[in-house]
Amino acid sequence: MIRPRPTLLAAALTAAALSGCALGPDYVRPAEQVGLPAAYTEQAALPTADTPALAGRWWSLFGDPQLDTLVDQALVSSPDARSAAARIEEGDALLRQVNAALLPQVDANAGVSRSRTILPNANPPSGLVRTTDKLGLSTSFELDIWGKLRRASEAARAQALGTRYASETVSLSLAASVTQAYLNLRAIDAQLLAVRDSVSSQARSTQLARIRFDSGYVSQLDVQQAEGALATYTAAQLQLEKSRALAENLIGLLVGQPGLRIAAGDLARLPVPPVPPTGLPSALLEGRPDVRKAETDLIAANAKIGVAKAALFPSITLTGSYGRESRELSDLFSPAAMVWSVGAGLTQPIFEGGRLRAQVDQISAQQKQSLESYRKTVQTAFREVNDALVAVRFNGEAEDAYSTALKAAQSALKLAQARYDSGYSPFLEVLSAQRTANDATVAWVQNRQARLSSSVDLFKALGGGWQASAQLAGGAQQPR
Repeated sequence: MIRPRPTLLAAALTAAALSGCALGPDYVRPAEQVGLPAAYTEQAALPTADTPALAGRWWSLFGDPQLDTLVDQALVSSPDARSAAARIEEGDALLRQVNAALLPQVDANAGVSRSRTILPNANPPSGLVRTTDKLGLSTSFELDIWGKLRRASEAARAQALGTRYASETVSLSLAASVTQAYLNLRAIDAQLLAVRDSVSSQARSTQLARIRFDSGYVSQLDVQQAEGALATYTAAQLQLEKSRALAENLIGLLVGQPGLRIAAGDLARLPVPPVPPTGLPSALLEGRPDVRKAETDLIAANAKIGVAKAALFPSITLTGSYGRESRELSDLFSPAAMVWSVGAGLTQPIFEGGRLRAQVDQISAQQKQSLESYRKTVQTAFREVNDALVAVRFNGEAEDAYSTALKAAQSALKLAQARYDSGYSPFLEVLSAQRTANDATVAWVQNRQARLSSSVDLFKALGGGWQASAQLAGGAQQPR
């Protein structure tokens, strides 16, 4: 038996010893290059609290079982959610494909060939027909001396992890969209409740104006004003009913259930989620899936530099085969039919016009772009949290003023109606009070919706809600 030369074995062992190194920079999180303050600007004057635990099902903080059901359905049945799940499967498959290069490739070979060779010295010239049967195994394996394969695996692993974070981003955005659409639906319900009360009240006022006109107590002007106001409120009711149907259609699309119908509810009964703890640390941004996705993109780009640099250095490939070959099928498994080979090959780029170095520069530039994208993502997230904190605070402070205005407008409407019924004031005074009360109701509803929506924006900006030690803040009931 022919044995491999010692030089071949020595080369293989040397290559294996060198395979522990990996070209390219090792990843280090660029925390100091992002430049964020320790706490958010909106709460900079407040003491820094311990980092609160984020709640995954943050929408449950609104205490509405209908909303919980809708969000859960959207996260399962929405086409966006299913597409994101498919991208995770794609990323996992790519990682397995890249990692397969770290293992030897073994192929089975089997074949039969028949050939004819001319024998020129024969008289007369004739041909020799030969049949060859082959059966064996062959393998090839590239030694990862410079870490090219390991860096490629590192990049693929980061990309596969990034698909999961991208899926979480989709889920977070989807839950926020469903919640915002649901709050909009409940705001329409609240306005519908108010305008229906106005229609009912105006219908009674119109009937009273006609009776008083028939009795000669008022002029035709009061009747026409009352009928005009009734028609206006009826048209407003129809517009709100149309808006509600469109809002239902939007929610049905988000949850993957076209034609969905949702029973009426009351925005005022939704509790206001707990206020964020004082001194929220900016480290909470690390939990945002889009920030994590941006970091995995940076990790992948960093690893690809090592892949590009390894292409500048020699690559060593080990090959081998083992099998049997014979001219007769019956002799294929005889001892004399055994064949084998062991080899090693080295490839070193000599001249390629600077293509490989240009590729290194290209990948390095892409890594710089990924770094800037990561920095922008973190800074944008910081701004979104600050904006949401501002909205939460000011919308909460404004609700007391809107509640006071609504109570005053409703009291004025009752007084104006009583004065008109007693004949002390014209009907125009009732119309003005009714319009003011409706405007105050709409303003209160819109501010309550904005207050709840700003909480949704804050949950989304932080990547989740916080665990509050106290009970949920009770929702202030709409003044009646």
